[in-house]
Amino acid sequence: MKIETKLAQIGNRVDPGTGAVSAPIYLATTFAHPGLGESTGFDYTRTINPTRKALEEAIAELENGARGLAFASGMAAVHAVLSLFKPGDHLIVSNDLYGGTYRLIEQILQPLGITASYVHTGRMADIEAALTPATRAIFIETPTNPTMQISDIAACARLAASRDMLTIVDNTFMTPFLQRPLDLGADIVIHSATKYLGGHNDVLSGLVVAKDAELGERLYFLQNSIGAVLGAHDSWLLMRGMKTLALRMERHIQNAYAIACWLDARDDITEVYYPGLDTHPGRDICQKQSAGFGGMVSFDVIDARMVPHILAHLRLITFAESLGGVESLMTYPARQTHFDIPEDVRNAIGVTDRLLRLSVGIEHIGDLIDDLGAAIDYAKDKVLEHARS
Repeated sequence: MKIETKLAQIGNRVDPGTGAVSAPIYLATTFAHPGLGESTGFDYTRTINPTRKALEEAIAELENGARGLAFASGMAAVHAVLSLFKPGDHLIVSNDLYGGTYRLIEQILQPLGITASYVHTGRMADIEAALTPATRAIFIETPTNPTMQISDIAACARLAASRDMLTIVDNTFMTPFLQRPLDLGADIVIHSATKYLGGHNDVLSGLVVAKDAELGERLYFLQNSIGAVLGAHDSWLLMRGMKTLALRMERHIQNAYAIACWLDARDDITEVYYPGLDTHPGRDICQKQSAGFGGMVSFDVIDARMVPHILAHLRLITFAESLGGVESLMTYPARQTHFDIPEDVRNAIGVTDRLLRLSVGIEHIGDLIDDLGAAIDYAKDKVLEHARS
């Protein structure tokens, strides 16, 4: 069965008693026992909830994994996965990644004795140079957030397996519609499902999928013990959003590619980060392991003084954090999503004060380009005016 069909059918036939096509929302926190020592399979909603179970089974099927788990946020999902490790363990992590993940590792896990080395995980030699006897996992974003570095998932997984390490992939940018890391040898997939999977900027959620049952059981123990589970109504909202993922991603990709090409042709844009451009480093690897290049575009303006004028003069694109919704959003990573990363580290990986990140929505491409063009032109004129005065 093709993934488009799997997506459209999420939640259908999970309630044979009524035949409901849309999975029911079970708001109960507790469930009656038929008798002493007996259970319907549902006892307490933190441990298992019928609506959340339908979602978890759906994401496991979409990622071709053994077990799916739903969390109250993407960071709750990341925290649960990183809770697999103990003091003294070492991780190798993509050096350009979401600032919240960096904050979790540096400010919460490191004081507990779990250390990390940040490398360009698209360069196998850099990964190998960072290995230590205590290394237990490689944590990858591909494409990375926000400079779209590409890592070879299969190569990383082979290296990790040869040393009895885990390969963990944050698949938020690509979704299982475009990229399925478990098929390429990864052990765990993470999603901030708030983004493309939900797709409508109305539900906060995180998902994890384990490749095998034993690892899934370990993660389930952490999910139940920590308790940051996704509620029933949010689980239903997420399933509803996921049903249209294929259609939305097709438009995201189409629009993102058009905007990337348009930006690349401008003399006031010095760098465009989009895996679909022929000049993008790692494009061939991305094309090999993914069914498309995604809907995220980052770019450097020629002068940092343009940034506040661009953000203030967008009329259609919204200046806001987050990504992956039907509405186009623009973010300033150095001051927002990646602010917790030290400035020298940010600059070294390209997250400078000239970088803007655009989550390209599903609006008409002409309207998006008109809005972006007007804002950039205005900003450039204001900088030139200031220079002349």
